[in-house]
Amino acid sequence: MSARTTRTRLFAATTVALAALALTACEGDSDTGAESVPSSSAAATGPSTPSAGASASTGGDKAPAGSAGSVTDSHGSAGSSGEAGTSGSGQKGKGSSAGSANGGGSGDTDNQDDMPGKCSAADVKITAQKLSRPLNHLLLTATNTGSKTCMLPPYPAARFGEAQAVPPVAEATKPQSLTGVAPGEAGYAGVLLSAGDGSGENGYETSTLTVPFEDGSIATVALPAGGVYVDTALTVTYWQTDVDAALGF
Repeated sequence: MSARTTRTRLFAATTVALAALALTACEGDSDTGAESVPSSSAAATGPSTPSAGASASTGGDKAPAGSAGSVTDSHGSAGSSGEAGTSGSGQKGKGSSAGSANGGGSGDTDNQDDMPGKCSAADVKITAQKLSRPLNHLLLTATNTGSKTCMLPPYPAARFGEAQAVPPVAEATKPQSLTGVAPGEAGYAGVLLSAGDGSGENGYETSTLTVPFEDGSIATVALPAGGVYVDTALTVTYWQTDVDAALGF
């Protein structure tokens, strides 16, 4: 074998060996790249996903927990200040209202039971007496014939005969309060029938007198025999507790 042939073979062997080494290196690089891609992908997916997941999970847990805490606190504070407070004030208010309502109701009922009612023609008898002094005066006496004390109207809205208008009342005789009459007791009112000096107008004789009450009932009053004469001077007083006050005008 010649030296040239030997070199040629060695070169060829070397070339093959180098080619084999290059192929092995390529395969190694290829394998390493394949391993490193999943590895880096896994690292990316692994750490970043778990980290994001953990972060999301942690953040999610914390955020809802924080929200829930806020809601709970909010509800708690609403429960303590609103619910308890409302309940407390509500209970107090309710109790107070109920107390007021019950107290006021019973108080009102008691007051209503204690307060005399208004007199009616059914429990008051009115008589009329003509007086010689003062001249042209009539004394009305309202006697309580019922079983309970009652309050007379402010004054007798006397209607003589067919008169359509109620006579005026002498304001100077107004008492401080309405006149109440107990059973068997009486109230008094004076009536100026006509002007003593003849200055009155549209005078007429009448033998009938009616006095209405505030409940709508009407008392018929018997006048003295022969009736009475009235004119535009006709005036009545407020109901009084004594005769002198009724005739002092």
